[in-house]
Amino acid sequence: MNDSKPNPSLRERLRAGETVIGSWLNSGSPIVAELMAACGFDFLCVDVEHSAVDLPQTQQLFQAIRSGRPNCAALVRLHGVDYAFVKRYLDAGARGVVAPLVRTREEAELLVQATKYPPQGLRGVGFCRANAYGLRLADECARANDEILLAVQIEHIEAVRNIEAILSVPGIDAAFIGPYDLTASMGITAQFDHPDYLAARAAILTACQRHKIAPGIHVVPPDPTQAKSRLSEGYRFLAYSLDITMLTTACTEGLAALRKSQT
Repeated sequence: MNDSKPNPSLRERLRAGETVIGSWLNSGSPIVAELMAACGFDFLCVDVEHSAVDLPQTQQLFQAIRSGRPNCAALVRLHGVDYAFVKRYLDAGARGVVAPLVRTREEAELLVQATKYPPQGLRGVGFCRANAYGLRLADECARANDEILLAVQIEHIEAVRNIEAILSVPGIDAAFIGPYDLTASMGITAQFDHPDYLAARAAILTACQRHKIAPGIHVVPPDPTQAKSRLSEGYRFLAYSLDITMLTTACTEGLAALRKSQT
């Protein structure tokens, strides 16, 4: 599938109240990125925090996503809120950023400063892939602030305590729950049925609704039933599994079924 007519940006869709479904890319494979985009995901997020993917590879993955389906938004999960790297991923063509381990209002403000062009922020201007290497510089500078999605990742109990301050920062569009790190910070790693984790998740969701911020969450297992449950709870920015987990699940489950048939 290759869409030629551009749709509203992912940020515009979320601000309009839509629900979007995407996935994570950790393998670094342009073929996988192109294929998953062609499958119809609303966004694909390159994970540069927990993978070995570097900046040149990320740009290639962005190109592959666009090749698979131009209307699939290419996002990046940063390795931190670092001005120098944030702008380079944006210059490479990211249409949104997910900032990990944001715990305070000040860290959220730094993200806005790094991603927005003046006067809203401090992002530098240069010829790059995002503006067709200078051919569309003026157009990109005029629309980037309105189109690029800014998501803070809420994955520490300190962030839950500071959620009102974080979500009150102008320019933040979404709050994305990282279940594993959030539970780890609470001393209950991967105990996703624990009452304390469920209470923290509910507090984040309520704060998002109050601040009109899109609530997001990562459903790591490729389990449509679990994903549908999160959607029914009100999460509108849903990451459904990740490329390497989908592959390992398909391989292990298929192989187990074949081995069982031999006994």
